[in-house]
Amino acid sequence: MESTKDRIVIASAELFRRQGLTATGLKQISAEAQAPFGSIYHFFPGGKDELADEVIRRSGAFYLLLFEAILDPAPDLVTGVRAFFAGAGETLVATDFADACPIAAVALEVASTNEPLRVATADVFTSWIDEASRRFRDAGIGDAEAHALALSVLCSLEGAFLFCRALRTTAPMDAAGETAANAVREALAAVGAPVA
Repeated sequence: MESTKDRIVIASAELFRRQGLTATGLKQISAEAQAPFGSIYHFFPGGKDELADEVIRRSGAFYLLLFEAILDPAPDLVTGVRAFFAGAGETLVATDFADACPIAAVALEVASTNEPLRVATADVFTSWIDEASRRFRDAGIGDAEAHALALSVLCSLEGAFLFCRALRTTAPMDAAGETAANAVREALAAVGAPVA
């Protein structure tokens, strides 16, 4: 059974993902979490910013685990990357294009206005870049190339979320997924690594 604090964090993540940070009020979070309004300040005395920081960091860790859960059983990196993009597209369709990345949604809003939350989003993105880079390095790709490839794949993913939501189609995610998978295949082939 989820604790009140967990319900608040989960409800906040869902609301931030669907409507953004600014449009989400604490009363709405309280109602969505089925938690007394005062419990938000009990668990997050710093208010909405402290809550948002925890949501960003927890959500970021969750998506990193999801990335690992999809790539680990994949027969190769190319297939794993393609599957990750396909899963993102399926989630968009299943939620009528409402659920995308809450980290990106918040980052777009706060990058120039809220330094602590910008840092939180940057920390999450850095953790994703580091993990993708590590996997590419482990496959034999050099450090600089692995880092650039990780950036490219993740930028493609986040950009595809934006286009899919605006256009109400998964075509951008499908195209980005193929481009990312091909980039990984080419990087592996360039270093003589086995390619599917």
